[in-house]
Amino acid sequence: MTFKTKLAATVALALAVAAPLPAFALDDAQKKEIGEFIKEYLVENPEILVEVQEALQKKQEAQQQAKAQGAITDNEKAIFSSPYDIALGNPKGDVTIVEFFDYNCGYCKRALSDMDAILKEDKNVRFVLKELPILGPDSLAAHKVSAAVRDLSPEKYGEFHRTLLGGEGRATEESAIALAAGMGLSEADIRKTMAEKPHDDAVREAYSLANDLGITGTPSYVLGNEMVFGAVGADDLRAKIANVRACGKASC
Repeated sequence: MTFKTKLAATVALALAVAAPLPAFALDDAQKKEIGEFIKEYLVENPEILVEVQEALQKKQEAQQQAKAQGAITDNEKAIFSSPYDIALGNPKGDVTIVEFFDYNCGYCKRALSDMDAILKEDKNVRFVLKELPILGPDSLAAHKVSAAVRDLSPEKYGEFHRTLLGGEGRATEESAIALAAGMGLSEADIRKTMAEKPHDDAVREAYSLANDLGITGTPSYVLGNEMVFGAVGADDLRAKIANVRACGKASC
């Protein structure tokens, strides 16, 4: 009997015993023989393990997206129209991108140019910036300064955001205040606003959304009905923007 014939017989036997039979339907010798067949086949065809891993990954991604789509529907207002966020670009754009980011996230720093490129070339995109300070106390402190800048001078937030996120050093309370002061804001006013309006609710909302959407790192985007995890690059975002306009979904 050839190996392929053995394998076919093994598969047929496995299917047969899949029916509700007693636990003793296979004796120990049969179980050992089946195990040896499977091992031999996998050793001779190891690429199958790669295919299995890819299939598992696709299945997990599909499950993750299904969960995220439900969360997007349930939290639409908080995601796309939260009073805690500021949107750059066209406030009435036909496509909205929501980016969850942290000021100390290296990948977010790289993705900053993706946002700028899209906003420069596409005048009908609304880009919502949703701060998700998850990388320690410095990130949380920088977020609180950012929230104060947004309250005191929302027209300067875009410049503040680009400069702080695009900087080489670590974002801290001190560096964020120094940046804001350099843009003409009073340090005393910033600290007063931080004390009076710490924006703890904004942080809680962002954390809650991240949990519901399955976000475990930054940057992460909501685009249409879909989550986009990681710094995927401007080209991928452009393609999904085009899909939203073509079929109403990020993936047509």
